[in-house]
Amino acid sequence: MLGIGFGPILLMLVIGVMSYTVQKRFQKKFKRYAETPLSSGLTGKEVAERMLQENGIRDVSINVSEGTLTDHYNPGNRTINLSKDVYQGRSIASAAIAAHECGHAVQHATNYSFLQLRSALVPVVSVSNQYVPYLLIGGILGIWLFNIPHILLAGIILFAASTVFSFVTLPVEFDATKRGLNWLETANITTGKEHEMAKDGLNAAAKTYVVAALASLLTLLYYIMIFMGFSGDD
Repeated sequence: MLGIGFGPILLMLVIGVMSYTVQKRFQKKFKRYAETPLSSGLTGKEVAERMLQENGIRDVSINVSEGTLTDHYNPGNRTINLSKDVYQGRSIASAAIAAHECGHAVQHATNYSFLQLRSALVPVVSVSNQYVPYLLIGGILGIWLFNIPHILLAGIILFAASTVFSFVTLPVEFDATKRGLNWLETANITTGKEHEMAKDGLNAAAKTYVVAALASLLTLLYYIMIFMGFSGDD
């Protein structure tokens, strides 16, 4: 029973190493560009204010969020939340991250379809994340101890929602980066090498989402194979 082989486990280990490597590379680039001054001297907050204003967005507030790399846009209350280093920073990294988060606000203002879809999935994924770990672990125990696959199947279905969410997030993040970089260039906030640095940093951040989506998909397939292995033994 459960003849799933070593292959999926090995692939999960590979994805784990990739995730760690990509995350560390992004953190290294962020640290480097956070120490590189922006020639315009604008803070992340000022960059965000200017981008919002020039895009005709006046119903979004800019707040400080606790922690490092906790920057995000909240479509629910229309707030851009910048970590303290980004909010106050006058660096390439601060400008790039602020512009990226404003890119999400522009998506919201223009009814960008993938952002709308991701927002619609948030309640489902929030509920799913509360129960999935218990259902997956309980499901495997249910198969091993009682030959009952239904609990695992329920966990797989809920986990699939998180996987879909991860892939829907990709176009949202890439588009926000494109919008942010285009504005930084046209507004002359970053020029020449500064712009290349901003692009490099945001692309490194985007890769973390790609690896996260792949890891979610692989994990989903892993549990599906466990379920199918049980079904095949019946």
